[in-house]
Amino acid sequence: MNQGSIILQTIARQALYVIMIFSFFLLGRGHNEPGGGFIAGLLSAAAVVVLYLAFDLAFVKRALPIDYKYLIALGLLMAVGTGVGGMLFSEVFLNQSFRYVHLPFFGKLELTTAFLFDFGVWLVVVGGTLTVISAIGEE
Repeated sequence: MNQGSIILQTIARQALYVIMIFSFFLLGRGHNEPGGGFIAGLLSAAAVVVLYLAFDLAFVKRALPIDYKYLIALGLLMAVGTGVGGMLFSEVFLNQSFRYVHLPFFGKLELTTAFLFDFGVWLVVVGGTLTVISAIGEE
């Protein structure tokens, strides 16, 4: 761990949770508005960048032991899959469909293909941004 500012490290740990909760709120809200997955992905990546600033690269790699390129691949697969899924049912590409699901603690919940597309975009943006930032940080 680097010997950075203890104040920045303390604030970064607490801010991470607040930023990620707001990011997930935007992701969930955004499927009814344009750009929800993109802005939520940028906000999530910004939360991890704050950790990069407060700590060093090794700390963040231990905290998030995943290869960000897999997030990009999974997000692209999910986004394209929701688009092609509409075509399988004789609809147009990226046609939105929805179902209502009943969950025990949440009650009646609407599950849409637009949310799955936004989640795929979220994965691509987070994976792409963090891949670039970590590649810069390694040099």
